[in-house]
Amino acid sequence: MALAAFQKDSPPARGGARIALLDAALALVRRYGWAATSVEHLCRAAGVTKGAFFHHFESKEALGVAAARRWTEVTTPLFANAPYHRHADPLDRILGYLDFRRAIVQGPLEAFTCFAGTTVQETFAASEPIRVACGDSISGHASTLEADFDEALRKYPAPEPLTARSLALYTQTVLQGGFVLAKAQGDAGPLLDGIAHLQRYLQLLFNPGRKP
Repeated sequence: MALAAFQKDSPPARGGARIALLDAALALVRRYGWAATSVEHLCRAAGVTKGAFFHHFESKEALGVAAARRWTEVTTPLFANAPYHRHADPLDRILGYLDFRRAIVQGPLEAFTCFAGTTVQETFAASEPIRVACGDSISGHASTLEADFDEALRKYPAPEPLTARSLALYTQTVLQGGFVLAKAQGDAGPLLDGIAHLQRYLQLLFNPGRKP
């Protein structure tokens, strides 16, 4: 999931300017924030001219929308091919997902925090298109957990009325909050603690009905 900070010594391959700009946005915004990442900063990091930027994007806002979609494109295969899908039991898959999230917490903060979450915090009141695109990215990732939560609820009935959708979104609430606190403290500890607490909560929630 970690994406290198982009600092190119030569222009991207022919036809690659758009992707280079989007990938530069994913790296730079997670490190510096949306407002501090200028068009000039993006062009320099991607190794393209300002003219090339405006050839592909009519505005920085348009790039932000496309970058949120790009974030989904580059992260989806990482999770789709992760080992937690191999578990036969749905609760083991969910807990394995959280183990995987913990395992990829490596390197500097910008290497494992979320582009969509970072961007929407700055832009939610200023740009409706970016807000929607980032929201789609976060909720879309949450939806990949719904089938496992639905199966777990059917196999191990929980002691309170819940839905698979609400539980899937709750996992993202914990993760996104963990990203914010990790950045606030300059340390991954709050995120790792949040994941561990979430795992304990889910085990307590489902274990009353789970056979040993």
